[in-house]
Amino acid sequence: MSLWGNIAADIAAATGKQAELSGQVSAGGGCINQAMRVNYGDESYFVKLNMASKADMFAAEALGLQELKGSQALKIPEPVCWGDDGESAYLILEDLELGGRGDPAALGEGLAAMHRVTRQQFGWDTDNTIGSTLQMNTRDHDWVTFWREQRLRFQLELAAQNGHGGRLQSQGEKLLDTFTALFTGYSPEASLLHGDLWSGNYAYTRTGEPTIFDPAVYYGDRETDLAMTELFGGFDSNFYAAYRAEYPVDPGYGIRKTLYNLYHILNHLNIFGDAYRSQAYRMMDSLLSELM
Repeated sequence: MSLWGNIAADIAAATGKQAELSGQVSAGGGCINQAMRVNYGDESYFVKLNMASKADMFAAEALGLQELKGSQALKIPEPVCWGDDGESAYLILEDLELGGRGDPAALGEGLAAMHRVTRQQFGWDTDNTIGSTLQMNTRDHDWVTFWREQRLRFQLELAAQNGHGGRLQSQGEKLLDTFTALFTGYSPEASLLHGDLWSGNYAYTRTGEPTIFDPAVYYGDRETDLAMTELFGGFDSNFYAAYRAEYPVDPGYGIRKTLYNLYHILNHLNIFGDAYRSQAYRMMDSLLSELM
């Protein structure tokens, strides 16, 4: 059976409907996956494709979308089915028909509501990916330990394997040994996180509903989601004002956001190379100047 034959069979099994699959067109896509739209009868679906070895990545993404959807805080695309045919992996999603104009305040309020969904432990039920990189989510009661070992140390060790040694590693070790001081008097809850909340991962539907997608879900300090919204820009003042009105932010966030965004810059260094090395240095130096 062809790839599209497998996809049609899986949609039929998931929806209970028998129809023809047609109209496959490219939907652009990022640097990780190929994205397409297809028609199945009179329904439209969004399709993400990659090599078969990425099937677990799509399975984890589907579970993450289900977790976000369960919060009932924002519009989340419904994962319909996912799998692979031995050559290609696929994830079939509800097509939300994005492209409308919406209220940034509604996005901020929805994110605050989502962050109020909490668990007892940091981490999540399964590992997933941040971009194309493995993201470990082994549960831990201690947030500082979780962030040190499963986020920063993991990325630093990967960077060393990728040939990024020297100052990056020496400064990184100093930071791993000292950043606990940034949490004096601050004990975050394990909030439901999107995990990869940059401007390319939110939009508004044609009816104006704010939606988030392409997650790297886990439970952790909500400041990590907020920090990433600031890393590359694309979120306006109304978004932040609405969020803070619903869920005020600790004063120490102004420094900790650099710690949290360092994770993403190290990940970009590991995926895309040297273009991100200088930014990683600057962030480490800024943090260490606060700590030493």
